[in-house]
Amino acid sequence: MNETLVTVVGNVATEPETRQTATGVAVTRFRLATTSRRWDAERGAWTDGATSFYTVCAWRTLAWHVKESVGVGEPLLVQGRLRIREEEREGRRYLTAEIEAVAVGHDLARGVSRFSRVAASMTGAGAASASGAAGAVVGNAVGSAAGNTVGNAAETPPVVARPDPAPPVPAGAP
Repeated sequence: MNETLVTVVGNVATEPETRQTATGVAVTRFRLATTSRRWDAERGAWTDGATSFYTVCAWRTLAWHVKESVGVGEPLLVQGRLRIREEEREGRRYLTAEIEAVAVGHDLARGVSRFSRVAASMTGAGAASASGAAGAVVGNAVGSAAGNTVGNAAETPPVVARPDPAPPVPAGAP
């Protein structure tokens, strides 16, 4: 079977929601927005292109880790299988792009993050609901909206906004 694997860089547009299937398998879904940036030679500035939205689905252990680690507005890299779904509602046809995530991570070009390994006994539903020390490690890995992660704020470098890429250099320029 041919599958299209993609890597998408964008920002979390909706709060990740976790549910369990009838068989007890966890799935976390959220929307990822990605906007292209293009150099406008006439204006001599970068401009935003169209924004694309993807529904990202993470299954099993990845589902719990995404739920505990990701919040709205955070920059992410998502790698997974792309599926285009066609629906019909009220007589209109809709296409939606869905990514079944294989890997999810913060975009370190736009901020800092700290990784916390989860004990084997803390995977699955226990990781999301644990209140012990191991559960606290998972919860602390998320950090605050200010960008602080595990440890105190004095140890965490400040979050720096990603600069726009340099404009293209004309051929023959030094």
